[in-house]
Amino acid sequence: QVQLVESGGGLVQAGGSLRLSCAASGSSLGINVMGWYRQAPGKQRELVATITLGGSTNYAGSVKGRFGISRDNAKNTVYLQMNSLKLEDTAVYYCRFARGSLEVWGQGTLVTVSS
Repeated sequence: QVQLVESGGGLVQAGGSLRLSCAASGSSLGINVMGWYRQAPGKQRELVATITLGGSTNYAGSVKGRFGISRDNAKNTVYLQMNSLKLEDTAVYYCRFARGSLEVWGQGTLVTVSS
């Protein structure tokens, strides 16, 4: 059983920054990929960024150069540093853990970017 606890969402002005955190707990976390996805009102959930246990990253084109994903394997925690936030970044951000066929989602944290 793997559980995810997210934190760090909130309200920020356009151009500002936020950092999201997601801590994984449970037995046999193993070799996994963790990442962030987001879902804006009326839209489908989309990839933001992923990071492997070894540190390889993948980003959506819309956030490249503005967002940075990192992880602390000792703490089983993944971070998403979001800079130069835009109005269109407003969404619920979800953490995802994947190991083999196992997929676990966090509860989501709301990020609201205001003008």
